[in-house]
Amino acid sequence: MTQGMLYIVSAPSGTGKSSLIQALLKTKPFHDTRLSISHTTRAMRPGEVNGQHYFFIPLAEFKHMIAKDALLEYARVFDNYYGTSREAIQRVLVTGVDVFLDIDWQGAQQIRAKMSDTRSIFILPPSMEELNRRIRNRCQDSEEVIGRRMAQAVAEMTRFSEYDYLIINNDFNQALLDLQAIIRAERLRLKRQKLRHDALINKLLAD
Repeated sequence: MTQGMLYIVSAPSGTGKSSLIQALLKTKPFHDTRLSISHTTRAMRPGEVNGQHYFFIPLAEFKHMIAKDALLEYARVFDNYYGTSREAIQRVLVTGVDVFLDIDWQGAQQIRAKMSDTRSIFILPPSMEELNRRIRNRCQDSEEVIGRRMAQAVAEMTRFSEYDYLIINNDFNQALLDLQAIIRAERLRLKRQKLRHDALINKLLAD
């Protein structure tokens, strides 16, 4: 069976990254894709389901996973930890399903150091003006908070050159097509096609 591919997707807040991933997962013929579910030590919020939104675990268990090097990446956000289980990712990839990981550039660096066979995609807004508009439309934050979000976005965007692919999300439908094209191209790589169609290739060459 062909091994699935791990895709790292990063972008500054307000770029439309999460919406693009969710749209891809619902689009034929990409049903054999899945979004990675992170582990976290924070409390479950109303409406959340363990194993669907996050894997909610005690702090002691999370620290044990860190000690065992069982996490591909992790970060502490205020008083809570968030991370990606190596075993959980591998369990899906061996079934041939592609996995998407929605993380920042710091998490991406951690994963590249542990898993070389990954593909990474960075998403940029079409302009700073459009990013500012999207951030304002998403929340009712003060001008000071919006200013901090914009400054953080600029800092994150400087990391785009560390990624394999770059998408400019000017038009959502076109950006989705670009994302689909990346996945399709990766699945057509010689190594994956040889594994997927080994019997056919052997038969063709034997005739």
